[in-house]
Amino acid sequence: MSEVRLTVEPRTEFGKGAARRTRRAGKIPAVLYGHGVDPRHLALPAIDFARVIRENGQNAVLTLDVSGAAEKAEKATELALTKTVTVHPLKNYIEHVDLLVVHRGEKVTVDIPVVLTGTSSPGTLVNQDLDTLQIEVDAMHIPEQVEVSIEGVEAGVQVLASQVALPAGATLVTDPEYLVVAVNEAPTEAAMEADVDAEGAGVVEDKPDSEEAG
Repeated sequence: MSEVRLTVEPRTEFGKGAARRTRRAGKIPAVLYGHGVDPRHLALPAIDFARVIRENGQNAVLTLDVSGAAEKAEKATELALTKTVTVHPLKNYIEHVDLLVVHRGEKVTVDIPVVLTGTSSPGTLVNQDLDTLQIEVDAMHIPEQVEVSIEGVEAGVQVLASQVALPAGATLVTDPEYLVVAVNEAPTEAAMEADVDAEGAGVVEDKPDSEEAG
């Protein structure tokens, strides 16, 4: 996973009004916490942060250059992971971000996308039950995704979480018995028509009140 540098600012005003002013200035209110230190209130550059999430996902390691930190005897640079992104339900802009401090060499627990590759055998239907796997991995070596090949797979094959190949040094946190992918036999056209007929069988339409009364 890539490492991205962002210049951020400390926030000294809090509350809904202050948050609105921060967003009007093109920044996102954020809180940085973890490793037993007091939470730090920051303002992230909205356009740059949105680009990071769009291009790298939430597992990108952020190198935060905190402007003005030196004068306040605070650490000028922090490594962080994005834990929570709150998006406005109607206007679709980022309202708030929670960031978690990480250190080089430590392990973190993250959700990694599961991507299917290849094409299963003709006449099969692929059902993906899990879109992500939770793993524990070195903070500086978070994979962008894990892949499951279904190339030429026949009907009846199932892939459990424990069967997905993980990068070296990564440990599975998701229940190993969880079903990730199931390859089933695709229903025939005749079977689908039979299902439709069965669903329609025995249906009695409500009669108009006038008929029931008569």
